[in-house]
Amino acid sequence: MAEQRSLFGPDLETAQIKPLENRFQRMRVLITVKAAPNPSESYGETVCVAALRLDLDQPGWVRLYPINFRELDGNSQFRKYDVVTLEAKPTSNDPRAESWRPRADSFVVQGHLDGWSKRMPYLDDYIEESMCDLIAAVRRHPAAQSLAAIRPKEILALDVEPHPGWTPAERQKIDRYVQQLGLFDSVPRTALQAPRFKAWYRYRCHSADCNTHRQGIYDWELVALQRTVNARNDIGVKRVIREKFWDLMCASDRDTVFYVGNQQAHPQSFIVLGVAYPQRLKPTPRG
Repeated sequence: MAEQRSLFGPDLETAQIKPLENRFQRMRVLITVKAAPNPSESYGETVCVAALRLDLDQPGWVRLYPINFRELDGNSQFRKYDVVTLEAKPTSNDPRAESWRPRADSFVVQGHLDGWSKRMPYLDDYIEESMCDLIAAVRRHPAAQSLAAIRPKEILALDVEPHPGWTPAERQKIDRYVQQLGLFDSVPRTALQAPRFKAWYRYRCHSADCNTHRQGIYDWELVALQRTVNARNDIGVKRVIREKFWDLMCASDRDTVFYVGNQQAHPQSFIVLGVAYPQRLKPTPRG
């Protein structure tokens, strides 16, 4: 049974509407997701960030893209569960209501929520239980809700496979970026390295007729974790991935929630952008 929502929580039954004015707006957000970096010809790598707006008059999910962390100075760099103010405007070439284009020099970190007990009160009212309903909605209308927090009914498996490397198109973007020399570049540009492994979650949501979901994990933590153990052999790296993304995040004593988002070009293709995994009060069996 779904938990009763706060009287002051968001109305998940009402779709977000993208503002018509294509101008920068000031917003205050809680960062929940930093996705894995993607190759970019202009920046070398770009990152998609998902967050919850803390502005009482405009609550809801926001997608901030593109963000180049190489460009952010020390005062602007942020991490997950930071409270951040910034300026952003609706992304004109993306019909998804949650998509905003941030001003790179506008990020100001105001604080950090340390520990799940401080984070979950902000997240609880946004947690949903049907991935099937989200997919059905974008089938009917491609610009439907594109970001969510899903509490799975049963987590079936973590699949880990070798990363095939960048595609020719991605490789071309990286090569062009590295070959360019910016006006303020003092050292040669470095290429974005592909991680050694990719991973997917397989799970069943709470829809009565759910036929299971298999969604790729595009969490920044998956890439960063592999870099920290890069000296290990493949078996060792896979073991570390499984220890964190399965043994810890999906343990029976964790109330696991997946942050999911879709892709503009393929709105029915949702991916796992991150995981919330607070302790649950009573352990439940894991699939």
